[in-house]
This record gives sequence, C-alpha cells and structure tokens, in this order.
Amino acid sequence: MEHAGLAARLDRISTDDRILMVPMDHGITLGAVEGLKNIEGTIDAVTRGGADAVLTQKGIAPRVHDNANGAGYVVHLNASTSVGPDTNDKRRTGTVKGAIRAGADAVSMHINVGSDHEPDQMTFLAELCEEAADYGVPVLAMAYARGANLEGEDPEHDAEFLGHAVRLAEECGADLVKTAYSGDAASFEHVCASTRLPVIIAGGSPVSDLETLENVRGAMDAGAAGVSMGRTIFQHDDPEAMTRAVSGVVHEDADAEDALTASGL
Repeated sequence: MEHAGLAARLDRISTDDRILMVPMDHGITLGAVEGLKNIEGTIDAVTRGGADAVLTQKGIAPRVHDNANGAGYVVHLNASTSVGPDTNDKRRTGTVKGAIRAGADAVSMHINVGSDHEPDQMTFLAELCEEAADYGVPVLAMAYARGANLEGEDPEHDAEFLGHAVRLAEECGADLVKTAYSGDAASFEHVCASTRLPVIIAGGSPVSDLETLENVRGAMDAGAAGVSMGRTIFQHDDPEAMTRAVSGVVHEDADAEDALTASGL
C-alpha cells in the first residue's frame, strides 16, 4: 500500500497516463502579465478546455480550487524573476508540507542543467524527492539544458543535452520530467529513451497555433506523455479552445490540423 497515495495523486493530474498541464506560475517571474490578472477566469477556461492539471506557486492556491472544475493541482517550489540578477538562479519558495496544505496533488521544481546554479538545484531536487516520498506526493522536475556551460548553436534544444537533463531528473528520484522540445520527433526520441519517466514538453515562447500543435504531435510520436504549456495557452485569445486543440493531440491522438479544426480555432 505504500505507493497507493502516489498512484492516486498521479491519476489526479493525468488522464490514462497522458498529461495536459497548464503552468501559471509566471506571475512571480514576469509579473501579472496578460492572462494572469484574472487568473480565476483563465483557470476556469483551460480546465473546461480539457487541462488535466494547473500549476501555480502556493500563494495562488486560494484562487485555484473554486475554478479548476475538478482538475489536478501542482504547486511549484522554486522561482526567480526576470528583473533579478540571474534568471537561471531559481530559489526555493515552499515545502512539500506547505504544498499539501495548499491542496496540491503534486509538487514541481525547476533545474537548469549546465548552469552555474546546477549543483544547488540538483541538491534541492534530490532533497525534495526524499521529502515528497514521505507523503506519497509526486515530484515533477522541470529539467532544462540552460546555462553558460553548454556549448553549441542552440544548446537549450539539443537532444543530447536534453537527454542528460531528463536522466538527471530520474537519477535524483523525480516521478515526472518536463523539458524543452528538441524541434523534431526523430531527435526527441533520444530524449524520451534517456529515462523511464514520463516526459512532458514545455510550450516555450508562443508560435502559431498550427506550429504549436505540430510540435505537440511530434513529441507524442517520439514517446512523450504530454505537455506542460503555459503562455501559449493562457495568453491565447481563446484559452479554452487552445486547450481543447492541444487536448485533441495529447488525449485523442489527433493530428495537428484536425485538432485545430475540431477546437473551433
């Protein structure tokens, strides 16, 4: 029975082992940007559109639960700001106990593999996984290849670096891992094969709706378990419809164009 709580909570943030999560912790990083001022309305829209879970910092929890339409809730536990000295220097913002008090089904943290802050963040991830295991709470590691110690033209989307990042998450004890998409299904297969953990992709900077869905389709074809997509959804003109389109690819195995058409966009 020791894994019953973990399994139950994983079920709350997924559907048939696939995940469509909408992170909305950007207020601490960027401020109250468009889509987050009335976060209640945005949460209502994306969960009506098919999001399995939403993610925020713990202080936003009172604005989440009455608007989440039964979706799961993830509390993020580290952060930095865009105006601080180093945006890669993510500092702890909460604890597993605090997340449970806030009604979380899971917790998450961000690690920049290849940055000067990697050692401290790796220590936090390992400690967080131990702490969460005591309560049967799943840990989502947001493991990015991001920092001055990485070489190459586009290291943040390099499949080798991303594969290392997701493997680090597993080695430290995470239950799920989020990372950047490498840009095509062929290279992302290496990323998914680098770990036994469910891999979900970040949305990244918003692009066209069709390109977004094509990226999701490529990731799913490569073996991903879903997406954790923030600004692309919550800053969309129609967050509910965009969530529905992404859900079509993740949960119904639709191709990008069919999902776009079915969503009404």
